[in-house]
Amino acid sequence: MSELPRVLLIITQDTKEIEARFVRRVLESAGVEVVHLDASIRQTIGGAEIGPDEVTAAAGTDIQSVRALGHEGKCQDVMIEGAIKAAHDYHAKRPFSGMLAVGGSMGSAMAGALMQSFPYGLPKLIVSTMASGFTAPYMGVKDIAMMNAVTDVSGINSISRDVYRNAALAVAGMAKGYDPEILADRPLVLITTLSTTEKSVRRIREALEADGAEVMVFHSSGAGGQTLDAIAAERDVALVLDLSLTEMVDHLNGGLADTGPDRGKAGLRRGVPTIFAPGNADFIIAGPIDAARAQFPGKRYHEHNPQLTAVRTDLPELRALADHLVTVVAEAKGPVHIFTPLGGFSNHDSPDGHIQDTSQPAPFAEYLKSVMPANVPVTAIDAHFNDVAFSDAIIADARALLKGQT
Repeated sequence: MSELPRVLLIITQDTKEIEARFVRRVLESAGVEVVHLDASIRQTIGGAEIGPDEVTAAAGTDIQSVRALGHEGKCQDVMIEGAIKAAHDYHAKRPFSGMLAVGGSMGSAMAGALMQSFPYGLPKLIVSTMASGFTAPYMGVKDIAMMNAVTDVSGINSISRDVYRNAALAVAGMAKGYDPEILADRPLVLITTLSTTEKSVRRIREALEADGAEVMVFHSSGAGGQTLDAIAAERDVALVLDLSLTEMVDHLNGGLADTGPDRGKAGLRRGVPTIFAPGNADFIIAGPIDAARAQFPGKRYHEHNPQLTAVRTDLPELRALADHLVTVVAEAKGPVHIFTPLGGFSNHDSPDGHIQDTSQPAPFAEYLKSVMPANVPVTAIDAHFNDVAFSDAIIADARALLKGQT
């Protein structure tokens, strides 16, 4: 059995046989073993370790039946299902050290779905005609890199040759250096923040790390909260500190960081102890200032940069957040605690900020206490979110919740 690092190559040969053979040669010349997964539908070329017959068999069907579907979307669904299962079967026998895919929209969708099913840390790269546009569906919340194919994936030319070669050499290098770390037996803590609450969150992170915890911090501007939820759903998480609720605020008000109604529920459903705090609840994330004024007329605005504007929330939006949190914590199978500051929700909501409103935090705290169920304690701290007193309160409660698991 070869001891070389093993790379999964995902290219359909019915339309990209030349490219597949070229990339395979580069990978092998770079000193890695190649397992070619070919989920072609139109034609079976042969030569791939996991060919169309193996892919369809893994999905519980055969290639003739897939072709008979006569609909590219339905065919693709079957091939994705089979490709994921077949790839994991190979991986179970001897793990991959890297993954490389080359394709257009269909090939990228296939590769993205497959790569998203594999762990964080495993090198993953997609060379795609879609890489210069909207890439979120292909990457999801996993650590997938995308490289712009520049030209169409149609033959080898002076540009595509270099693109494919660079991609293959990059994955080969990553595969050779890949060393899946055996996680230390440390409690894993997940935290959300933005730069406007980072001062307090940094203090919390450093304290818990000094206690021996592994702490992961996520930027709650859209993808961050979704990533936290994905990790809370699949890893052994000891504690979630959801301290930046921007994505919930944006979901309720049409902001740019809207991640849907289930944001924050994944850990709760698994019984992970959770602390919520309304960090950054003082603003909605909107687009450029003119668009923000049109979408949210009559508000206060802070132009964060030419692309993003912070739109001040008022008590109706804050009460709506409290009502939404009630529906979120209803999913909890473990302890949930809430801390809320009486001195401001972020740096924007401070004497140094541009949209401070000292009249909002206290009535929000009162309303929050009035609507929360009795089993979810709400603690109001007479301090700003970024004050030491507030972060110390979070640290003390986090330590108590972590201690309760030992």
